[in-house]
Amino acid sequence: MSFNVDKRKNEQQGVGMIPNYVRPFLWSYNTDKIDLEKHKDRIVVNVLKFGNKKSTEWVTRHYSENEIKKILEGPVAIELDPKSRAYFELVYDVTIPKKKTINV
Repeated sequence: MSFNVDKRKNEQQGVGMIPNYVRPFLWSYNTDKIDLEKHKDRIVVNVLKFGNKKSTEWVTRHYSENEIKKILEGPVAIELDPKSRAYFELVYDVTIPKKKTINV
């Protein structure tokens, strides 16, 4: 019986534990090396923005409601389109920052 020490170490650190059905929504990242804690802002926003029902349910199981609210109130959530922003503001009772425009 072989034992992969590196895999166990990664699992303990929260690296490489993205389910296959969530990976398509993080297409520009190496999901085998992404850290679920360190990169949670990016994971949550990408999955809420692009994900399907199954992937968003994974996010809500993996991260607490308070963690998701904090992420939605942070700078990464600026990327959400207006309809998504309005929806998640209602669902999570938060104010999501809007993109700033520059008047010339």
